[in-house]
Amino acid sequence: MADRRHGRPAPQTDSTVYSADWDGRDLSGESHRNVALVDVDMTEASSRGADFFECHFRGVRFNASVHEDSAFVNCTFTRCTFFDVTFTGCKLVGSMFDDSTYNLLKVHGGDWSFTGLAGADLRGASFTDVRMREADLSGAHCAGATLRGVDLSGAWFHKADLSRCDLRGSDLSSLDPHTTELTKAVIDPYQAITIATSLGLDVRDT
Repeated sequence: MADRRHGRPAPQTDSTVYSADWDGRDLSGESHRNVALVDVDMTEASSRGADFFECHFRGVRFNASVHEDSAFVNCTFTRCTFFDVTFTGCKLVGSMFDDSTYNLLKVHGGDWSFTGLAGADLRGASFTDVRMREADLSGAHCAGATLRGVDLSGAWFHKADLSRCDLRGSDLSSLDPHTTELTKAVIDPYQAITIATSLGLDVRDT
C-alpha cells in the first residue's frame, strides 16, 4: 500500500471490479467513485473527461492508453503498468503510486500535486508543463527522464536520482543538492543560480 503523508489512511472503497476486460474501451465521461479495480485490463483504453475519485487500482494494465482532461483524484495505484501511457491535461491530485512500472510514460499539462511517487522508477518517463507541487519523489529513479517546465515547488527529492535528467524550466527551489543525485542533469542558468545558492555559494554578476 502506498504511504500517504502524515499517516493519512487510503480512502475506503465501496465496490469492486474484478478482472474486467476494458481493452480499447472508451471511458469518456464515465464517473467512478470509491471503486476498487483489480486486475482490470485497460490496454489501449481512452478517456476524455472521465472521473475516478478515491479509487484503488490494483494490478491494472494501462498500457498504451490515452487520457485527456480526465481526473484520477486521491486514487491509489498498486502494481499497475503504465507502459507507453499518455496523460494530457489530467488531474491526479493526491494520488499514490506503489510498486508500479512507468516505461515510456508521457504526461503533459495537468495537475499532479501531492502525488506520491516515492521510489518510483521513472527512467525514460516524460513530464512537461505539469503542476507537481509538494509531490513526493523521495528515492525516485529519474535518470534520463524529462521534467521540463514542471512546478515542483515544495516537492520532496530526498535521495532521488536526477542524473542526466532534463530539468530545464522546472521549479527546483525545494531541491537539496546535498541529498539528490544531479550528475550530468540538464539545467538552465536560473536553476544553476538556485542550486549554487543552496550549496551556500555567493552568486554575483559583477
